[in-house]
Amino acid sequence: MKGFKQFLLRGNVVDLAVGVVIGAAFGGVVTALVKDLLTPFIAALVKRPDFSAFTFTVNGSKFLYGEFINALLSFLIVAAAIYYLVVLPVNALVSRAHQEPPADPTTKKCPECLSEIPIQARRCAHCCAPLA
Repeated sequence: MKGFKQFLLRGNVVDLAVGVVIGAAFGGVVTALVKDLLTPFIAALVKRPDFSAFTFTVNGSKFLYGEFINALLSFLIVAAAIYYLVVLPVNALVSRAHQEPPADPTTKKCPECLSEIPIQARRCAHCCAPLA
């Protein structure tokens, strides 16, 4: 029982649960937006009172393509919102936090005269001291 309690109280499980609940609520808001605002607007453009009523019939089978278009619009709006409100900001934060490693040095200091010399030099060009 103790292990199960520790599992449930982990940050990852709680964060996942909160994400699922928020995602479901956001999906409901987007569905309402599509159904109550976008669908009537698009239906007004094609002169039909209800966009979800778009159908066609083949051999007595009724195809509700208007409902499919509603679902497709909902998906596209959710995907766009997630991309612009979550993915882009997180990518910007990650790119700011990610720093390039420092470049390999190309010079070193001479131990005798402290002048800058190429890293592969065996003698200093300024004082002619041999280098290890």
